[in-house]
Amino acid sequence: MPERFNVTEYFLDHAEDHRIALIDDGEPVFYGELKAVTNQVGHALRHMGVRRGDRVLLALNDGVEFVASWFAAQKIGAVTAEIYSFLHPKDFRYYLDYVSPAVVVADASTVDKMREAGAKNLLVAGVAAEELRDDECAFDEMTADWPSELEAVATLSDEETIWKFTSGSSGAPKACPHPTRSPLLNYDWFARGVLDLGPNDVVLAVPKLFFGYARDMVALYPFRVGATGIIFNERTTVEKIFELVARHKPTILVNVPTMMSAMVAHPDAAKQDFSSLRACLSAGEGLPPDLHRRWNEVFGVEVIDCLGSAEGYHAYLSNQPGQIRSGSLGRLVPGYQAALVDDSGQPVPDGEIGRLELVGPTSAREYRGAPEKTAETFVAENTIRFGDLFERDAEGYFYYRGRADDLLKVRGVWVAPAEVENSLQAHPAVVSCAVVGYEEGGLTKLRAYVITSDPLEAEDLRDFAKANLSPHKRPHDFRFVDVIPKTPSGKLDRRALRGERKPHDV
Repeated sequence: MPERFNVTEYFLDHAEDHRIALIDDGEPVFYGELKAVTNQVGHALRHMGVRRGDRVLLALNDGVEFVASWFAAQKIGAVTAEIYSFLHPKDFRYYLDYVSPAVVVADASTVDKMREAGAKNLLVAGVAAEELRDDECAFDEMTADWPSELEAVATLSDEETIWKFTSGSSGAPKACPHPTRSPLLNYDWFARGVLDLGPNDVVLAVPKLFFGYARDMVALYPFRVGATGIIFNERTTVEKIFELVARHKPTILVNVPTMMSAMVAHPDAAKQDFSSLRACLSAGEGLPPDLHRRWNEVFGVEVIDCLGSAEGYHAYLSNQPGQIRSGSLGRLVPGYQAALVDDSGQPVPDGEIGRLELVGPTSAREYRGAPEKTAETFVAENTIRFGDLFERDAEGYFYYRGRADDLLKVRGVWVAPAEVENSLQAHPAVVSCAVVGYEEGGLTKLRAYVITSDPLEAEDLRDFAKANLSPHKRPHDFRFVDVIPKTPSGKLDRRALRGERKPHDV
């Protein structure tokens, strides 16, 4: 690593102006245009009071404004933090209090909610200046007044400039601060080393850009090689993904299992031409082997199942093209080391279940504002001990076995809900399911929430479970539902299912 390293200078500024950086709602945005807007936004942020080390909060839909604002903040040495634009005002208030941003970048879809949440010093896209308040600036008018050239701040390679938020699946989202070196190293090791990302790639993501998994794959890593990312500002639907694939012929689809399941079950799935795709990434939650099989049968596109996190910056476990092992999260991405350990931190042998302990220089330093959780998770320099349980085979492939805090003791035996879910999803009529525990008569029992493609009776699933699961792993209660709650990043929200909080409006 060089001593001084600026993310925008490395990933964006070197690109050839005539190449297409983004396809934004169908319109091409050339690198030259994106660089110019980024520099103008950088000047505007400085004019609004942002200084090196200050935080800039992005709360807007996907578009050029989002991408340019992120790179602009990085270029002037500020710290970027991004949040889901469809949250409620109370959620925005949480992030405002937590982040304490110098400037909030919003748009027409979020400005009213940000006002209600008490935000100050807003840069607002898509709203005319005369409709804004005294402490708000119109994005277009503000940026147009500034030069299209801007010198990058010589940030240090270990200087904190990126906040990535946890999903909130096990509590309130917390920020994992990262230095500038994290995206460079993970780009080298994963985007280039595993995916072989090249200048002819066109990347489309199912998740929105607030989710670092999508942002890095669509509007960061491709820029280093002059490739193209596809963005769109509305919510993601199966129909929208089908439309974008047909129209723009992406080579890489960045996906999550929930959407993969919906795509496979869609009545028009068999009519889609996915021949342009050389790979489909899957991350965010476990990919059930049966869903993997059905995806292959319907679309015939190789699925690269991988694992990353806010704590580790991006992917550190991954299958590799041509070396796919269904049901696994692949092997370590080169550059990382890992062990599986018990609760006391002692290694467990291959074939046994343990917590993942990851070692690598893209590790975050802390959960900001959560010292107890920090001490429990960031156990040594560049070392993260996760609450996720895995099993590793003799060839180094890792298999997800659920979260330690999700384990349920049924009839005196520990049960991983993910194992039960994967088994039930092998039923041809089950689109998706989630398993949680409940108490009855002082005993812990299993309840399955199930989405089906065809009508089913609870007895049908009981018989299926009886044929495929040990007695203590069979759900006692089946609930047929239309929606299973997810966190904004697409992970199963077990806390909402257990009634510990209201579901997010995702």
